[in-house]
Amino acid sequence: QPTECFLSQPEEKQESTVKAKRRKKKKISDILEKSAPKPGVPADLQNLLSQHFGENRSVIEIEELKLSDSCFLPANDLTHSFSSYLKEICPKWAKLRKNHKEKKSVVMLVICSSALRSLELIKSVTAFKGDCRVLKLFAKHIKIKEQMNMLEKGVFHIGIGTPGRVKALVEQDGLCLNSTKYMILDWNWRDQKLRRMMDIPEV
Repeated sequence: QPTECFLSQPEEKQESTVKAKRRKKKKISDILEKSAPKPGVPADLQNLLSQHFGENRSVIEIEELKLSDSCFLPANDLTHSFSSYLKEICPKWAKLRKNHKEKKSVVMLVICSSALRSLELIKSVTAFKGDCRVLKLFAKHIKIKEQMNMLEKGVFHIGIGTPGRVKALVEQDGLCLNSTKYMILDWNWRDQKLRRMMDIPEV
């Protein structure tokens, strides 16, 4: 009897360690922690769009949604700061900024995963923006009607915000994208759970 008890204990321990290992594998943060950040490439977004729309769109509709490689500018190779990257991809910013007179629109739209990250990017864009107005496009502490009023009354050049609020503004005709020349996706930044914006299903 004592030997049977002794034998049964390590077996239980083995089972519990196997279960613990299995649980760990399921966490997305563990997988992401091991993967090194890589600059985004056009194929990343193209594949994501075809996966997302593939289930409920026809072949012709999917073809129309396809973005050609010529739509994309070089991605940040992760050596640039946000300002220096924008200077590289948009060398004629001063001219674009002066010519922009339309209300309810922005020349450059930056989309990132959270309000805190938006504020971070607004602070780091100072060396690039020059004499232009930047608008916060996120839901934290700012009502959508306030943002719509601001867009209607004034001229803004850069909009930095979250996918949910940008989508809501577009749907409610608060933001028009006709004069938007650049759309920047904050592709590689990760939150506390090590998720990128594209790893969040709602996005």
